[in-house]
Amino acid sequence: MSNKIYPIGIQNFEKIRQDGYFYIDKTALMYQMVKTGSYYFLSRPRRFGKSLLISTLEAYFQGKKELFAGLAVEKLEKDWMEHPILHLDLNIEKYDTSESLDNILDKSLTAWEKLYGAEPSERSLSLRFAGIIQRAYEKTGQRVVILVDEYDKPMLQSIGNEELQQQFRNTLKPFYGALKTKDGCIKFALLTGVTKFGKVSVFSDLNNLKDISMDERFVDICGITEKEIHDNLEAELHQLAEKQKMSYEQVCAELKECYDGYHFMENTIGIYNPFSLLNTFDKMKFGSYWFETGTPTYLVNLLKKHHYDLERMAHEETDEQVLNSIDSESTNPIPVIYQSGYLTIKGYDEEFGMYRLGFPNREVEEGFVRFLLPYYANVNKVESPFEIQKFVREVRAGDYDSFFRRLQSFFADTGYEVIREQELHYENVLFIVFKLVGFYTKVEYHTSEGRIDLVLQTDKFIYVMEFKLNGTAEEALNQINDKHYALPFEADNRKLFKVGVNFSSQTRNIEKWIVEE
Repeated sequence: MSNKIYPIGIQNFEKIRQDGYFYIDKTALMYQMVKTGSYYFLSRPRRFGKSLLISTLEAYFQGKKELFAGLAVEKLEKDWMEHPILHLDLNIEKYDTSESLDNILDKSLTAWEKLYGAEPSERSLSLRFAGIIQRAYEKTGQRVVILVDEYDKPMLQSIGNEELQQQFRNTLKPFYGALKTKDGCIKFALLTGVTKFGKVSVFSDLNNLKDISMDERFVDICGITEKEIHDNLEAELHQLAEKQKMSYEQVCAELKECYDGYHFMENTIGIYNPFSLLNTFDKMKFGSYWFETGTPTYLVNLLKKHHYDLERMAHEETDEQVLNSIDSESTNPIPVIYQSGYLTIKGYDEEFGMYRLGFPNREVEEGFVRFLLPYYANVNKVESPFEIQKFVREVRAGDYDSFFRRLQSFFADTGYEVIREQELHYENVLFIVFKLVGFYTKVEYHTSEGRIDLVLQTDKFIYVMEFKLNGTAEEALNQINDKHYALPFEADNRKLFKVGVNFSSQTRNIEKWIVEE
């Protein structure tokens, strides 16, 4: 067995190095960053190594050369200077009142004032911060390093509460603005977060930040590349293959399908999710590790609030301006979903500057769609996975009546608020159900004006389905026959079912289905 100890949940560089945890060397990129600029912003999904990067920079600017023995930066850095460091971690608070942000900022400022002194005339949070930066520089003779982890946590947790967002914005804007006023005292600053709030937001007083979120030079500063896996975990790949009774090639393909696929810029290498990858090697089994650590309820609230057509998610198109900026007033949920790591760049149209987005990998796709089900359908979170299991069994057994009765129960008690968006709601529920069933069977899903047709294939059966809204099940079945939807499958040995389905907006449910065998 491997003797590696994986740093799962450990974000402290010093602890990783002193206690012998496995570490993939990112210090050459860190050094390049330090030597080519002063003010940086980096957006990456959660659990992607942002806190570890901040901690690595902290150790570097503390001059702790011994921690970097054997790493790339040991040969690159000659001076190893110690700088005063102001490290602010906004990850540890729940931001549900305006005081919650003031409290955490006050706590950090008070701790720094004990080190560098306070000035009674500095009453506001931003004035105190500016004063601390000034005194830290004067007292030590070295310029200050400022590291902010999860700068956007207050803004993200208050999505949907415009008043609270405004209060947080009013606090953070001048607070971060202190960096600009004290430029001469600052050596280096990095702010990290999941999302980037837009121009009119928290950064408008800090327009000298270099955003490296979509910068080719730093695409792999967080996360793990395929080359890094083979350079650092080759023996473990063979162990994983043995444990899972797979070939080496199958294990590499499975890892890629499950955890690779993040592209933070067009035409760049894919990045693997580090949290899921390390968990897989630690437990020697595949799992939905990243997805299980967080519940992105704010994302679902955004999708529902803006009546988003879920089917678009897998092939959404947008431009760089939209991808790079989130405004709390925005009606577009896509930037938040992209920056949170549930969508990634799949393609780029150079002529029009348009990005094509999609799910990065199977873990995210399946996890996200599973997560959506209880929010859209009449099923609770506990029953949700079992319901999908039953759907799959019924489809595999050719028991279409049970399947449609179960589907009917998913639409029961559809609230009044979705009646206006009835058609979209019904399509979204169908999309989620058939997407989830599609992880176990083969599904082709097509929508066009006012109708959906769908092909579902198992090892024994083929279902060709047509869905109508406020029509009749007979019309739907006739359309399958008239348009010859089943033609490609007529030579197939499997049993073929043609299914016409009608959804009634009056009853807000599936009104009837008829099947021709």
